Amino acid sequence: MTCTLHLSWDERLTGYDFGPGHPLAPIRVKLTIELARAFGLLDQAGVSVTPAQPASDAELQFVHDPGYIAAVKAAGELAAGARAMEDGDFRSLLGHGLGTEDDPVFAGMHDASSLVAGATVAAARAVWSGSAQHGASIAGGLHHAMRGHASGFCIYNDPAIAIAWLLNQGAERVAYVDIDVHHGDGVQAAFWDDPRVLTISLHEHPATLFPGTGRADETGGAGAPGSAVNVALPAGTRDGGWLRALHAVVPPMLRQFRPQILVSQHGCDTHWSDPLANLEVTIDAQRAAHAAIHTLAHETAGGRWLLTGGGGYQLVQVVPRTWTHLLAEACGHPIDPAAPTPAAWRDYVDASVTEAAPEVMTEGASGAFPDFDAGYDPAEPVDQAIMATRNAVFPLHGLFP
Repeated sequence: MTCTLHLSWDERLTGYDFGPGHPLAPIRVKLTIELARAFGLLDQAGVSVTPAQPASDAELQFVHDPGYIAAVKAAGELAAGARAMEDGDFRSLLGHGLGTEDDPVFAGMHDASSLVAGATVAAARAVWSGSAQHGASIAGGLHHAMRGHASGFCIYNDPAIAIAWLLNQGAERVAYVDIDVHHGDGVQAAFWDDPRVLTISLHEHPATLFPGTGRADETGGAGAPGSAVNVALPAGTRDGGWLRALHAVVPPMLRQFRPQILVSQHGCDTHWSDPLANLEVTIDAQRAAHAAIHTLAHETAGGRWLLTGGGGYQLVQVVPRTWTHLLAEACGHPIDPAAPTPAAWRDYVDASVTEAAPEVMTEGASGAFPDFDAGYDPAEPVDQAIMATRNAVFPLHGLFP
C-alpha cells in the first residue's frame, strides 16, 4: 500500500551524543538516514522530511517534573564549563540520574534532548492533523526516562511526551507497542493509571536484563486495570518464538482497544548480535514485525501511525538495515530483503567507520512463525510467557486467554 509519511529529521539530531565509547552512538541514526536516502525512500511521492523544533518546557512538563528539566539544563551548562560546580550540584545530578555511566552529562544536553522530543511531537502532530498518515522520529524512542530522572540512555521520554500531547489534543484512545529488547518502563509508568493509553511491551525477561521490570502481572494501576500489557520472553528466544509472541498478544489487544492512533517503538536490540542483550532475533524477523505493526495501524487505527527508533547497539550491521526496512514499510515501498545495499552507501560507511558495510538487506531468515492459535505447548518457555500475559490481561478486556 502507498502511504504518506512525515519524517522528522535533520543533522542536529545527531547532537544527542553521550561521547566516545558510549553504546548509544549517533552514527547509527546517521547511517540509517543515509541508507534510506540511497534507496530513494526520502524522495518518494508522499514522503516529507522536515527539520524538527525543540519541544518547549511546557511540552516536556507533560511527562517530566520542572525540577528535573532544570537539572538537565544545569548538567549541560556544567559540562560545557558555562558555570562552576557548586556545593550540592553533584548530588543533585546523581539524584536525577545524571552523571552516571549510562547517562553521562554532555554540553548542550537539554537542547539535544528537547530536540529529539520535539521531533517526535512534530511527527505526532503531522499524523493527528491528517497532513500525513504516518509520522516517523527515527532518532526517538527514548522510552526509559522517568518523570524525575534519566535512565538507560534516555533523558526525556519522547514517546510518552508525544502520547501526552495527543491526549491534550483530544485523543481518547492511544495504543503504544514497544518491541525493544528492554521493557518500555518509562512509558508504562507515565500512563499507569490512565485508561486512555494501552501500553504493550514485548521484551527480554526482567530476570536477565535491565530495567528489571515488565513481568506479566504488571497490568496497570487501580484506575486503569489492563492498561499495561507485558510479554517477558526468555533469553535466547529466536525469530519464530518472538514473532509468535507478538502475534499472540498484540493483534487481539489492538483489535479490542481500537486506538485512534498507534504509537510504536522499534528498538532493534533484540538482534542476535546486539552486545547489550540476549535475544536471538534476525533482521528478517524485525522486518516482519515492522510490517505487522504497519498492517495493524491500518486495521485498528485508521492508518494513523507514529513510529520511533529506540535501542540498537550493533551500529553498522543491524541498525541501519532494520530501520531502513521500517521507513520503507512506513512509506509503502518495502525493500526486497534480497536487495543489495547501494554501493554509494557502502562507500559512505567505509568513509565513516572502520567496520565493513553489509552487502545485502537480509540475513536469509524467513520471518515465519508458528501460529499460537493453532495450539500451544505448556512445557515451552515462550508459550509459558505468552500464556502468562494472556491470563493476566486478556480477561480484563473481555477476551478469552
